[in-house]
Amino acid sequence: MSMTREQIRELADFQDEKSCALSFYFQPQTPRNKAHKEDAILIKDLVREAQRNLESKGKKEQARADLDRIAQLSSELRSNGTHGKAVFACSARNFWREYDLPPQLPGTQLFVDRRFHLKPLAHLLGALPRLGVALVDRHRARLFELRLGELTEWEDLFRPLPHRGRSDGFMGYDAGHAQRRVEDEALHHFKSVAEVLKNALDKGVFEKWILGCQDIHRAQLEPQLHPYVSQALLGHFHADLVRIGKDEMRSQAERLVKEWQSRRCRELVAEALQQARGNARGVTGLRRVLRSLEMGEVQSLMIGENFLGHAIECSSCGHLDAHLVSYCPVCGKATREIVDVGEAILPWVIRRDIEVFYVKDDPDFDKLGNIAALLRFRSEQNSNVQAISPASTNQSASQRTAYPGRLRRFASR
Repeated sequence: MSMTREQIRELADFQDEKSCALSFYFQPQTPRNKAHKEDAILIKDLVREAQRNLESKGKKEQARADLDRIAQLSSELRSNGTHGKAVFACSARNFWREYDLPPQLPGTQLFVDRRFHLKPLAHLLGALPRLGVALVDRHRARLFELRLGELTEWEDLFRPLPHRGRSDGFMGYDAGHAQRRVEDEALHHFKSVAEVLKNALDKGVFEKWILGCQDIHRAQLEPQLHPYVSQALLGHFHADLVRIGKDEMRSQAERLVKEWQSRRCRELVAEALQQARGNARGVTGLRRVLRSLEMGEVQSLMIGENFLGHAIECSSCGHLDAHLVSYCPVCGKATREIVDVGEAILPWVIRRDIEVFYVKDDPDFDKLGNIAALLRFRSEQNSNVQAISPASTNQSASQRTAYPGRLRRFASR
């Protein structure tokens, strides 16, 4: 079962101070022998370690049922093939969710806490748009949705070319006429494909798309595209619609998506740093980023891949602060220390449809605190904008309209 954005929002909203929220991620490994026991042994070791940690905190029984069920999954996962898997569970709340994921997780991991651990999902899905793939030639178009490594066909357009007779007719007249008919039919076909792509983009079937075709067909299709359909095109690859298989199509599309993500990440980091230097729509450093998150200002968030900033969280109102104080500066209640603030801010990020990129090997970014944000606005420059209290992050659907856009960055349909 693949994830929808509503299901990811459900995970972000989950928090239980009295019970335990279990998060399990399975990344398949290449077995070293035919017994295929390495994954099962690793999972059982993770379960035993989690049980010991809970026992040391006096919570031995709180997640026992869920941990036992994860241990039982180990035999099923051996035949899971090439898919990764995520499981989120809380037996006290009768909560159990399983999702298939692409095998691109950092490893097999198990977490037990008061909220679900979402960083592996953010790494995998944080900046992934809803993606379409179009295979086109002069008389056919096949349109796919690419979601979490799975290709699903949702449209197959076919326009047969006119039949040509055996003779070219008097002085080749019939031949020329038939050729013009073929060209006209092909033009109508490309216009139809362009219209279908425009309608699909308007309806939110995809947000970005990739084109697979021969160069001659690309030259005929692209002039027919609506400007914003052209802007949503991430890239193209050479493909013969008749011969290409799904594996090659998926591989080509994923390659182009990674190139786009890398390019966009670099552009956003550079823009955020430039805007921050001008005291405009950019901030750097944990303290400023946390403040902008609470104010509802953040549009795109960039985090160092191995960032582990410390902060405090108010146990009452949920306020996050880079100053390690014992009492919340907002409501005065006791705080608790957070050793991975990059994980703690993800529920905020998901609820507010914030685009997330994890930055690798950037010395300039590292010098500025390994965390930065590009803002929608600066509240101190807009007297009509009020701060958003931490308690309001669990707002109703109508209240969420204060944050424009859809939760497209964390999941496909």
